[in-house]
Amino acid sequence: MSKTNRTSSASPLVVVKENIDLTDKEKQIFDRLLDVLRHFNLETKLRVAGGWVRDKLLGKECYDIDIALDDLLGREFCEKVNEYLTSTGEETHGIGVIQSNPDQSKHLETARMRLFDVWIDFVNLRSEDYAENSRIPTMQFGSAEQDAYRRDLTINSLFYNINTSSVEDFTGRGLSDLKSGKIVTPLPPKETFLDDPLRVLRAIRFSARFEFEMEEELKVAAADNDVKSAIADKISRERIGHEVDLMVSGNQPAKAMACISDLGLLWVVFTPPKDCEPLISEEHDKVCVRYMDAAWRHMNEAGCNFSDEQRRLYLYASLFIPLRKTVYIDNKKKRVPVVNYIIRNSLKLKASDADDIMRLHNAVEKFLLLIPFVLCKEDERIGEIDWETDTIDVHMSLKLRILLGLLLREIKDFWRPALMISTLLHNNDLSVEVIEGELDKRRQVFREVEQEILKLGLEKVWEVKPLINGKEIMKILELGRGGPVVSEWQRKLLQWQLAYPCGTAEECVDWMTRQTQSKRART
Repeated sequence: MSKTNRTSSASPLVVVKENIDLTDKEKQIFDRLLDVLRHFNLETKLRVAGGWVRDKLLGKECYDIDIALDDLLGREFCEKVNEYLTSTGEETHGIGVIQSNPDQSKHLETARMRLFDVWIDFVNLRSEDYAENSRIPTMQFGSAEQDAYRRDLTINSLFYNINTSSVEDFTGRGLSDLKSGKIVTPLPPKETFLDDPLRVLRAIRFSARFEFEMEEELKVAAADNDVKSAIADKISRERIGHEVDLMVSGNQPAKAMACISDLGLLWVVFTPPKDCEPLISEEHDKVCVRYMDAAWRHMNEAGCNFSDEQRRLYLYASLFIPLRKTVYIDNKKKRVPVVNYIIRNSLKLKASDADDIMRLHNAVEKFLLLIPFVLCKEDERIGEIDWETDTIDVHMSLKLRILLGLLLREIKDFWRPALMISTLLHNNDLSVEVIEGELDKRRQVFREVEQEILKLGLEKVWEVKPLINGKEIMKILELGRGGPVVSEWQRKLLQWQLAYPCGTAEECVDWMTRQTQSKRART
């Protein structure tokens, strides 16, 4: 079709524009591509495919431009662009080629080029023929209609024809499903999902992101055992992790995880290792999702202004609250947290993500020990929760400041996310039903502890520099070289600074000297 239909939505929440309005940058890019066609007298049809078209029709800005070509490979067209630039005396651009990988359901070679400071992907339109007993298709050039029907969802099957400046809806459903807020596959959903099982996760992500309804046949296909096996066996864990990360970083992460759970896919996606201790039961599925939902509401209703990275790792840590004490035995006979395995192996996220989530869980346990003392302002028993092997001898009223300071230096900028999770679990309520019914009360606990930390001046305590450095410690102790003794005194002096934030270097040296003299006298 050459023009979009007039806006008429079955759902008043979905407003679809009549036409696509190009930004100056987009017009500059498209005009350059048309110049290339004219220069070489090419009859190639240039179409922007998928998400860019969908988002522009919804009135959202999108910087992810994928160009589909009807008679050239992406690499070939990029070479034509550089030839054109050479003819006009302009600087050429590097071409990146991402090879196809049918075994991992990556069927198309993609070429990338930067034009006017925007990365553009170029691929050819495709049709697919499947040999008997094979899910790996033979790829060949196809028509725009054939390509549209091979897309994951009808709302992603729309094209913007650069040659004619028009929107094309070859499935006949893309615009109507966009307007009515439906998640539908162009071809039968099971066939679509077995072709590329990652499409199940994409359907879930777009359903959550736009709050669109997945059609019933699609949900049945997504929960099918054949499709589950294909997700587990056919898709690289990197691709699964990337899709999950987009959900967790999106606007409706809890809804996305609830949908994964409802379709029976949680442990297919977040595959745990074998022989976990304790065993992961069926109940963990729903409980994990409910914890994340509670954490999501807890954060939003508290008005916490987390950074994107704090928010993302907070949500992962919240999702895995019920598994935070579950371990498995690795190849070296070590007991390793199951959550660490899931992040590193099942999702193939960064090793630092796994480390940070482990740090969050560890900090949560420490906060849970400290929160009662912050709330009740009683110091008598705080010595019983000392997790330091060697703590300096100070008045009990200063012990809480030391322990909070040590914890914040350990967790740094993630102390608020860790505290927020801790307040969900405060009072050892393992029942998520209780937590869900008391979020207001738990937000009050969060604010009280947060205010106490601010009042103690610990908000950026990890940035505090030591009053006495290692060389000075060696000089005071008359040591020729460093070692465990110096490290031990660095820990003690850090605790002294936490206890006496207004103390001077001279006072610190004096305290250290008295401590060493006292120790010598005892020996």
